[in-house]
Amino acid sequence: MARNRFHRSRYRRYTGGPDPLAPPVDLREALSAIGDDVMQGVSPERAMREFLRRGGSSTRGLDRLAEEANRRRRELLKNRNLDGTFDEIRELLDSAVLNERKQLARDLDDDARFAEMQIGNLPASTAKAVQELSDYDWRSPEARADYEKISDLLGREALDQRFAGMKEALQGATPQDRQRIADMLADLNELLDKHNDGRATQADFDEFMNEHGEFFPEGPETIDELIDALAKRSAAAQQFFNSLTPEQQAELAGLSQQAFGSPELMSALSRMDDALRQARPDLNWDGSQEFSGDQPMGMGEGAAALRDIAELEELAEQLSQGYAGAQMEDIDLDALARQLGEDAAVDARTLTRLEKELRDQGFFRRDADGSLKLSPKAMRRLGQAILKDVAAQLSSRGGDRRADLAGRLGEPTGATREWAFGDTEPWDVTRTLTNAVLRTVGEQGDPSSDTPTALGTSVRIDVRDVEVTDTEARTQAAVVLLVDTSFSMVMEGRWTPMKRTALALNQLISTRFRSDELHLIEFGRLARATSVDELTGLEPRMEQGTNLHHALLLAHRHLRRFPNAQPVLLIVTDGEPTAHLERGGEPFFWYPPHPETIGKTVRELDHLSRMGTQITFFRLGDDPGLANFIDRIARRIGGRVVAPDLDGLGAAVVGDYLRARRSR
Repeated sequence: MARNRFHRSRYRRYTGGPDPLAPPVDLREALSAIGDDVMQGVSPERAMREFLRRGGSSTRGLDRLAEEANRRRRELLKNRNLDGTFDEIRELLDSAVLNERKQLARDLDDDARFAEMQIGNLPASTAKAVQELSDYDWRSPEARADYEKISDLLGREALDQRFAGMKEALQGATPQDRQRIADMLADLNELLDKHNDGRATQADFDEFMNEHGEFFPEGPETIDELIDALAKRSAAAQQFFNSLTPEQQAELAGLSQQAFGSPELMSALSRMDDALRQARPDLNWDGSQEFSGDQPMGMGEGAAALRDIAELEELAEQLSQGYAGAQMEDIDLDALARQLGEDAAVDARTLTRLEKELRDQGFFRRDADGSLKLSPKAMRRLGQAILKDVAAQLSSRGGDRRADLAGRLGEPTGATREWAFGDTEPWDVTRTLTNAVLRTVGEQGDPSSDTPTALGTSVRIDVRDVEVTDTEARTQAAVVLLVDTSFSMVMEGRWTPMKRTALALNQLISTRFRSDELHLIEFGRLARATSVDELTGLEPRMEQGTNLHHALLLAHRHLRRFPNAQPVLLIVTDGEPTAHLERGGEPFFWYPPHPETIGKTVRELDHLSRMGTQITFFRLGDDPGLANFIDRIARRIGGRVVAPDLDGLGAAVVGDYLRARRSR
């Protein structure tokens, strides 16, 4: 009997780049935040950059990521110092001298006394002491072992600065291991010389990697990738040397000659550094850092810390996006993951996708002058989001209906009728259920019924029971929204709520009540007709004057174009009229309001009222002069006055429009 074989699968975290199963990015939050900034007068380009800097509710922005990169850099400088290798060498030297003194004290010959004098007169400089002892004939095996560790440590540290993992890999290295390193350095220098002379080929690189690939765990595939990796480490080693004090630099220069017991290693490394500097002169070879902590680092660790610091500085610059031609694609996601963790790279990748999707899906367009604008698609999405917020406010008020349902059907007449095939009117549930119950009761005692029903069974609705709400065609309305754009609207924080209100009303009429006409007029020192796109991007105007008279003239002219439509006028303002239009077309401004200004404004309101216009004032703020003017004029023309708070302005305007439609 064949044995069943089971295949075991092991599942790990996906590491092959962006998650192919990740859900698409949600653009709603980004578009809402960008729209709010645009409505405050910020350009769309800057608004998008500001969103990327701030981030979203679940994604860190560029500013926070840059702050974390700078904080990590400061921690490296604050907590570390470069004394590690010097301290370790000094400890080995002190241990060797102590063990040698003990051995010499036990020896009674004259050579021992001479050796004691030599040991006792060593220079205070560690480097000079190590150099003087290079030819010393050690009597203590322990002392000789400690001294040999110094040259071995120096060699491993020098290599660890330039090749990853060398310090640990060469611990206890044999002469054969050291010879292999010498051969690798010789071949590497030859390859670098060929590259700098323009003679290196891919075959030369492949031959080198086949012979010495074990020393390069990064796995470079071209000579340029190899040089990039080596040059960054070599530049960090030079920065390590630059960061030392002059005394430490002198000590290190003297000690380096003892690496592996001969100056040949440092000579080969120096030749390699020169070739790499020639190949990559753009790296920061002359930089340095000020370490001030109490955690000592060795030469290899110090160079690695300096590489991290350099990488963090590059990341901070990339995340700042403050240089000319900056793009989100400039951010090195691999470096970000190394320095700040995988979550940071995920956040940056999400922001990059958000920006790309916003551009690719057509939420922005270029004007003829090259400036970036919100596209009609973006305006519709903004309007939908704002109208949804307004609908939520309306639904929480007693007696109001959901704005997102308004306009789908005709207006109810109050009567019902029997359903007929093809009807789309809503059911009258009360009449339908009543018909079903009466029919059921009637059929219980009717023996001729095809479906006799026992007493107590459930009621079933038959098509004969259904009655629908009778509706009538809507009456077309010509709606004019006047919005105050004077200086006070900006100063009192009413600028953005005013724009959101216009967007919400435009979205409602354009999608639910398409037979109605909406016209927007903005008024400050002067008035002018505008579109919802222009109003959304309108920058704050630091001009005084509330020329309601001019706005009413434009509204009157527009309403006369629709003689068969119901005229509706909605006025959003926070100040009494302080300007009017002169005969020559020039604005006249005076504060407090001039009697002529008041007179001309009232005259235009009277004209609109005689046309049968439904007029509603939305009074913002607590200006007593405005309140007195609006209350008196509303009584005069039979208009309405609404005094909403800023958060409820949109709901107030949309709700009043819906109320006016129900009353027609």
